[in-house]
Amino acid sequence: MITGLGAVSPCGNDVASTWSSLVEGRSGIGPITRFDATGMPTRIAGEVKGFDGNEVLGKRKARRLGLFMQYALAAGAEAIADAGFSRDTGVWPDPERFGVYVGSGIGGFPEIVEGAEAMAEHGLSGISPFFIPRSLINLATGHLAIEHGAKGPTMCIATACAVGNHSIGEAWRAIVLGDADVILAGGTEASISALGMGGFMSMRALSRRNDEPERASRPFDVGRDGFVMGEGAGLVLLEDYEHAKARGARIYCELTGYGATTDAHHVTAPAPNGEGAARCMSVALRSAGLRPEDIGYINAHGTSTPLNDSHETAAIKSVFGDHAYKLAISSTKSLTGHLLGASGGLEAVATVMSVYTGICPGTANLDHPDPNCDLDYLPGGAREVRPRAAMSNAFGFGGTNATLVFSRLED
Repeated sequence: MITGLGAVSPCGNDVASTWSSLVEGRSGIGPITRFDATGMPTRIAGEVKGFDGNEVLGKRKARRLGLFMQYALAAGAEAIADAGFSRDTGVWPDPERFGVYVGSGIGGFPEIVEGAEAMAEHGLSGISPFFIPRSLINLATGHLAIEHGAKGPTMCIATACAVGNHSIGEAWRAIVLGDADVILAGGTEASISALGMGGFMSMRALSRRNDEPERASRPFDVGRDGFVMGEGAGLVLLEDYEHAKARGARIYCELTGYGATTDAHHVTAPAPNGEGAARCMSVALRSAGLRPEDIGYINAHGTSTPLNDSHETAAIKSVFGDHAYKLAISSTKSLTGHLLGASGGLEAVATVMSVYTGICPGTANLDHPDPNCDLDYLPGGAREVRPRAAMSNAFGFGGTNATLVFSRLED
């Protein structure tokens, strides 16, 4: 069961503000302020705005944490509180039955660059004693466990842009197997830096619509020219049903299915016709015990890149047949940008909210649909769909795929 949600995103630093932006179609993408991008082919990104780690976590703690860890701790605290857990009231999970599964695609990349620059300028004396602890990819998980006394299973998965879905899916499996009652799971990322973005620019993967940042991410549109990098964190609190019921918890919905496959095709390009993605969705459906026609909404991976969007469309058609044309589908990356390792976690939060509220966010900037992308991507904005079950896709470099299925809890 999903009993808590937490988010830090380009569209807002909590779930409420992020969700309202997605439903109302307000973009979080703008000119880069994190560094001087003058002269770069891409000068836009989905930056987190107004986040002050010193204020949120305290100055002493913040200076010891990489930014991706700070985002994770903020989102984690929100998800735990949202689930109704509080040490003050004595409502708290058994520490030995409380786990954390939070991953990242790149982790402390800016912190590594900062450390390298300090060493180049000052030698060994320039390296901070916090350099390694601020950089290690698993320490978002470690700090969350320490902060909240979670002594159950912990795991840090690093499967590029699929890590959020993998983390949530594997956490679900751990609860089903009886290894934990409560697990905080999702993804976090903070890689907006000159080198991080420069690497994607050299691959020609990023949009160059610098003059209109809010319209640059345009999944499924014929004019899409690459993704827009974003950052943030998206976490969900998974809880055993009997455990949640016993404490009278509010339940958003149930995670009923999870699929994980690999293309074994190419490092960056998807398998032809989205074959691996199609198998992943099929596995998730089978895991959930659902038929294709039971799904009412898909939060697509929808990166705004030429290959992904057409291949994901082909995969959806392969799995859903005629029902594909009856599905509501959207890419919230059109408003947030692509949060890399945090994308699956944030999109899981959005998918849970879609099942819970019945409202599905639209796909922004879809002015001229690609003829190869001819499904209903909600181009007119958010729509009341009230899906009984919804699917969230996440695919990553290396051909890794992960799909989650969330279902409305029936009375």
